[in-house]
Amino acid sequence: MSQKQLKEAFVSNLNGTTLLEISLGFSVAPLCLLCRGLLLILYYLHYGKPLSSRKYNLLLDFVVLICPLLFSCTVLSPVIFYVPPVIAAICAGIFSKIYTQRKHDSGVSFRQIVNDFQKTYLDPEYIPSITLFRVYVNVLTSISILAVDFPQYPRRYAKTETYGTGVMDFGVGAFIFGNALVCPEVRQKSCATQPKFSFLTRQFFSIWPLIFLGVGRLVSVKSIEYHEHISEYGVHWNFFFTLAFVRLAASLLLTILPKSKSWIVAMNLAVFYQLILNITPLKMFVLHGSNGKDTRAGFLNANREGLLSLFGYLAIYMASVQVGLYMLKRRNSVKEWIEALCSLILMVLVLFLFLHLSQAHIDPVSRRMANLPYCLWVLAHCLTFFICFVVIDLILVFTKLLVSGASVPCCWNVLQLARSSKKHDTETMPVKGESKPLHICLITAIDKNQLLFFLLANVMTGIVNIMIDTIHSKTSFTLCVLHLYMFFNCLIMYILHAKNIVLKFW
Repeated sequence: MSQKQLKEAFVSNLNGTTLLEISLGFSVAPLCLLCRGLLLILYYLHYGKPLSSRKYNLLLDFVVLICPLLFSCTVLSPVIFYVPPVIAAICAGIFSKIYTQRKHDSGVSFRQIVNDFQKTYLDPEYIPSITLFRVYVNVLTSISILAVDFPQYPRRYAKTETYGTGVMDFGVGAFIFGNALVCPEVRQKSCATQPKFSFLTRQFFSIWPLIFLGVGRLVSVKSIEYHEHISEYGVHWNFFFTLAFVRLAASLLLTILPKSKSWIVAMNLAVFYQLILNITPLKMFVLHGSNGKDTRAGFLNANREGLLSLFGYLAIYMASVQVGLYMLKRRNSVKEWIEALCSLILMVLVLFLFLHLSQAHIDPVSRRMANLPYCLWVLAHCLTFFICFVVIDLILVFTKLLVSGASVPCCWNVLQLARSSKKHDTETMPVKGESKPLHICLITAIDKNQLLFFLLANVMTGIVNIMIDTIHSKTSFTLCVLHLYMFFNCLIMYILHAKNIVLKFW
């Protein structure tokens, strides 16, 4: 077999892993974020000032936010079930140290602190969990697209052939979910304030970078005979085209139908698509082509996975629009966000229940078809991942209130802190230091140029694969390559952010 055939076989015919392992693996990212935040607060507690060195900020962010993810999907994957508890224990130890060493007001009990925390006012204009979710999906995807070509990346994490749940299967749907959370319709920049035709025209022109990237990837892959897994999207199709067409189709639907009913559209679309798969030969066509022998003759046969999975991804997008609308409802206090969390948890439980029923009585999860179980799985896990970030944010807000003046980047800004003492029964007091600008952080840097970060990761992945025999790489060499690859990508984003450069011109 040629090198190209070896690499294609290396990522083919895989069956995924369990839902539990994926959930535990994704909990590493929020826990790392919590650890970074607690370390910054502890530093402020000891030195009375925030960590101001850009060099040390970048080093801290990379070591705490990125490196554990790299290790978790390579050498630590056999013991992944122990990684989250270990990081959680470290966080608990840091929090305990902060709580015992803080300079707290005399006579203020822990119960009083909790009561004040629930009444604390947060900045309603900025929801850090949305940024964190989108950035981490991008980071995890960037790690996986290169790591999957190395033997240290477990085969059960890679994309499945037909049925199953792999980490990379989730990443595809999570990208759709993250894009929908911040789409113009959710941010109220919709056809309600401008003519529908004008809005659709703007949306059509806004997707041209994705079309351009899709064509660029197609031409480059074919011209250099780069290895590709055809059953992912087809011969000519790729994920950039999927993102573009899903966004355009969703904009069209949302100009016709009310945004508040997008979940009904999503449900009907996913159920109807699943019915068509089950009661017609469409499923056999997706899996085996029109002749039943996996033909790729003709455009539709050649790209059947990419074209027909658009219905499932569109359903995910529409459901995610509903989630985005719910998350951007104005909430001022911690107590209101705790109530919202309870609603989200209930929603997740319902989705997992329907996922179990659909897998038992309809079909297993299939990213290749983007069937109903796949849509339910992506939505349930995305909401779970998002809930984790909200919980981490609230813990960091609570910890910041213990240490007056401490700041954590990409965390909620505390506008006012309710005081329940006699002196402040009916008034509020601004929290010291919250109005100061936060130092540059890696999360913000990536968020400013997310598409560029993803594009750079794709280009670097191609370069590494051309230069290195990834399949036969040793563990130490693999870890060095992956860390250098991610550090280079992060460094570029960090430099651009430090110079206030945002490469977006569409």
